[in-house]
This record gives sequence, C-alpha cells and structure tokens, in this order.
Amino acid sequence: MPTIKNLIFDLGGVVINLDIPRTIRAFEALGIAEFAQVFSQLAQTPLFDQFDKGLISEDDFFATLKSDFHLPQPIAELERAWNAMLLDFPGHRLAQLTVYKQHYRTFLLSNTNTTHIRTFEKTLADHHAVANLQPFFHKVYYSCDVKLRKPDPDIFQLVLEENGLKPEETIFIDDTLGHVQGAQAVGLHALHLPKGQEFKNLLDKVLV
Repeated sequence: MPTIKNLIFDLGGVVINLDIPRTIRAFEALGIAEFAQVFSQLAQTPLFDQFDKGLISEDDFFATLKSDFHLPQPIAELERAWNAMLLDFPGHRLAQLTVYKQHYRTFLLSNTNTTHIRTFEKTLADHHAVANLQPFFHKVYYSCDVKLRKPDPDIFQLVLEENGLKPEETIFIDDTLGHVQGAQAVGLHALHLPKGQEFKNLLDKVLV
C-alpha cells in the first residue's frame, strides 16, 4: 500500500454511536408498522434520500411523512422518533480524531440531514463543549449540503477533487458495506468497520 496521507471518516456508527432500530421502533410505536421496509441504513424510499440530499426542506420532510403515513401525532413527536437513532460521541473517539488530524489530512463524509445535524451538534455542545465537528477534521462534508449521497461514487470524487487528494493515498472508513463498495469504485482504500468495533483498532492494522 502506498503511503497514506488522508483519512475520510463516516459519521454514524463510526464517530457517533448509532442505533437505527431505535428509530424504526419509535415510528412503529407511532403507527407505521412497515417502517423497516421503507427506511434502512443502506437503502430507503425516495423521501428519505431527498431529505439526506437537501432536496426538500425539513418542514416538507416531516409534513410529507405525516401525510403519507396518516400520522395524527404532532410534528415534534415525529422529529423525536427520527432523532432516536442518534446516541453519544464517545470522548476517546474525538480525542483520537484530534491525534489523526495532526498527522494526516482528515475529512468527515456523512449521509445526514438538517434535523440530525442540529441534534448531534447539540449533543456535542452539551457533552463536549464544542459547537460542531469541524475542530476534529480539516473539512466536513454532509450529504444535505453537497446534494449527493453515499454510495454514489460522485460524492467520493467530489471530496477527492476539491481537496486534491489521490485515492491511492487515501483511506475511507464506513460501517455500511455498500458505502465501502462505492468508495472502492473510485479507487479509495475503503475499510468496512464491523458493528461494535473501533476505527482506531481497524486503522492501527494499516497505518504505519
């Protein structure tokens, strides 16, 4: 492997702890028995993709969700269910990212949306006294800002081209296998992080 100079990290399940079944259960409790069929970590119906790509507003997302599934609950309850998947930022991960930033060019590349960004930034402020994730990376990319979503190879190409990165010098790490495959399609050294493992343990095996 050529000398690695750049690291690109996924967010959910890699940096922040994520529990997607919590959101599925929360929506099932609100009356959407088939929610697991329309939303998952890799594949989902167009409404969720559009929200992650920033193609519809937060208000339109929740209004459509409420209308399509005939939900009587107020929007605030739908938002709580949507945010249920977001857990905590372990301090040791944030500390390790700070170390990596001193030795590599580091980037965050996340499929996310305005609601989740606001929510996890509040978690960061409440528990780690930082306003956002920018201090831990050289640059942060959110799907809702760039109008692209993993595993589309174009989103990886965007990060490479905007920052002058060579794919053979760059590692991408994600907990979703389909996203890893998308990164491999543009020549990145893409690593799959199994559930319950830490990115440091995975990177220790390949970084020298």
